[in-house]
Amino acid sequence: MSTTNQDTTLDRDRDVTDLPPSAKLVYKVLEYEGAMTQDEIATESRLCPRTVRYALATLEDDGFVTSRVHLQDARQSVYRIVEPEPEPEPEPEPELDVDSTLE
Repeated sequence: MSTTNQDTTLDRDRDVTDLPPSAKLVYKVLEYEGAMTQDEIATESRLCPRTVRYALATLEDDGFVTSRVHLQDARQSVYRIVEPEPEPEPEPEPELDVDSTLE
């Protein structure tokens, strides 16, 4: 992992620390298990469905989680963590040709 990705991860973890405990737990469940439905998150986290709904709404409002329609059951949504966009690499500075500057 490069330092840029590590810094981004650390920034995201600091932002997560400001969230309610239920949102932190739901975030960690999604981080470890990958994309899941609300029912799967409730089962895995052992939180009640209402608490999971609140946590997901908080995470979605803050931009940590995104949802999509479940392909097998359109009544449900699948939630996943939004991956932070990598910072662009700085362009290298052009090298000066020493011979051409002496002429």
